Formats: sequence, structure tokens, C-alpha cells
Amino acid sequence: MTADAERKYRSATAFQRRVNPVMRRLPFQAALETTGRVSGLPRVTPIGGRRVGDSFWLVSEFGERSQYIRNIKANPRVRVRIRGRWYTGTAHLLPDDDPVARLRTLPRYNSTVVRAVGAGLLTVRVDLDV
Repeated sequence: MTADAERKYRSATAFQRRVNPVMRRLPFQAALETTGRVSGLPRVTPIGGRRVGDSFWLVSEFGERSQYIRNIKANPRVRVRIRGRWYTGTAHLLPDDDPVARLRTLPRYNSTVVRAVGAGLLTVRVDLDV
């Protein structure tokens, strides 16, 4: 990882450590619940993304370095909170997808932040059990 990418990662994670506990409690903030790969406990991460049909799309700003991505690799069964309602599904990591192009199809504010602070973007598709 380059020095710039490492700086972005450290800054973003320090910020998220303070903001995420508040954001994940907001009922209409989209959230992703994974199972902790070591603890086995549910881990909730506020996310930005969009439902398209029976799938929910998002882009991880730090790719495989993100804790929730590491949890997905260990167990792809997840839950997604969309507009206050929880859906179960299976997450798929899509390294061959163009994450920058994908961000253009997702909510503007979140996509702008992900592009600005991210390094090693990774597209994720969650196939919802509906």
C-alpha cells in the first residue's frame, strides 16, 4: 500500500471509529450486518449503496482491508438494512467490476466520499432473499 493510501486509511478509520457508532443506530441509515470472523458476533457497519431489483450494491472504500469485507470472505451470509427494514442475503465480492463506474450509479454524497478517501475500492453485490 502506498504512503498516501496508508494515510487515507488511518484518517478514515480514526474518523469512522467516532462516527459509525452513531450512524449505525439511525434507523434509516443503510447498514450491513456481517458475522465477526473471530468472535462470531453480529457486526453492523453503516454503508452507502442502492437496491436494484433483488440486489443491493455498494463499494468498499478500502477493499479487502475493510473489516466487513474480511468478515464476508469468512461468511458471505449477511443482513442489509434498507430504509429501516432488514433483509437477509448473500454477499459477493466483485473484483472484476469497475468500482468507479459503479459509484456513478450509487447515491451521490456517499460515492463522492468513497472516491475522495478510498484506496483499493471493491464492488460488493448482496443478493437479497426476497
